[in-house]
Amino acid sequence: MQPRNMSMSGVVDLAAVKAAGEAKAKAEQARAESARQGGGGADAAAAGAVPPSALVIDVDEAGFERDVLQLSNEVPVVLDFWAEWCEPCKQLSPLLERLTFEAAGRVVLAKIDVDANQMLMQQFGIQGIPAVFAVVAGQVLPLFQGVVPEQQIRETLAQLVQVAEERFGLIGLQVDPGAEGAPAAAGAPAAPAPAGPYDALLEAAVVALDAGDLGGAVQAYKNVLADDPANTEAKLGLAQAELLARVQHMNPQAVRETAAANPRDPQAQIAAADLDLVGGHVEDAFGRLVDTVRVTAGDERDAVRVRLLELFDVIGADDPRVSAARTALARVLF
Repeated sequence: MQPRNMSMSGVVDLAAVKAAGEAKAKAEQARAESARQGGGGADAAAAGAVPPSALVIDVDEAGFERDVLQLSNEVPVVLDFWAEWCEPCKQLSPLLERLTFEAAGRVVLAKIDVDANQMLMQQFGIQGIPAVFAVVAGQVLPLFQGVVPEQQIRETLAQLVQVAEERFGLIGLQVDPGAEGAPAAAGAPAAPAPAGPYDALLEAAVVALDAGDLGGAVQAYKNVLADDPANTEAKLGLAQAELLARVQHMNPQAVRETAAANPRDPQAQIAAADLDLVGGHVEDAFGRLVDTVRVTAGDERDAVRVRLLELFDVIGADDPRVSAARTALARVLF
């Protein structure tokens, strides 16, 4: 899903925390010192290097100050709010972990299970997951909400690292690549699993998504489903790619104003529901369409019902919000 805010412009107001010139000089001095100390092994250990496994951590409310706020004075900490039942989280979290290992100590990923940490969820004002924030020198920055193409996440992390260095003098952690217990993502790749019959097509769809070619991604997923209509990965991918394609040229303000002025207009409510879902407001999207089904009839009602079922596919059948919305839909239909 497209993020609500991929911009790092909000960090600029924090420049007063440290003078930009002093911070940049500090970063350059630290980089030079790290270069003089050399790479991994004994030299890295002596210099206080951390194992790659320390770059991805699980965080709870009790350890938040130590594991996130204090650590953010050394390295930008990316917060991944997730839950076991959240299907989009299962797509985003592994991607965030891989990009964190690739960053080699310039960021740390802190994973927060919202079911076990409701207070943190409330404090961050989270209405839908996955939700991703960053903490830099104790300052909280919203990054994005929902599943985002890999290239956009790479760009956001690059901006985050740049701001952390230039504004706050943070160059991150030195990583010892030879440390025991390093995850496979940070070291030698694990042996690949046997290729499935549709792996190439599914990979083509992912590549197209990363390149912003939504039409190509849609077609690749449809090619899989033409031969295997029950392919879960292709169904989920197609639903998400089609949603992104629908909203990419929308004017959000105009869409929402039209929907507010025309509460019984099915097309206006369908468009607004798409925006709700992209913004991570899952219950709002479902509730809007259930309410529209209630006040429409015939072909108009059927169009709204079909779009609601498509949005269920975006989130995943196992999500409890989908189950609740299915029950609400059944009530108004029958």
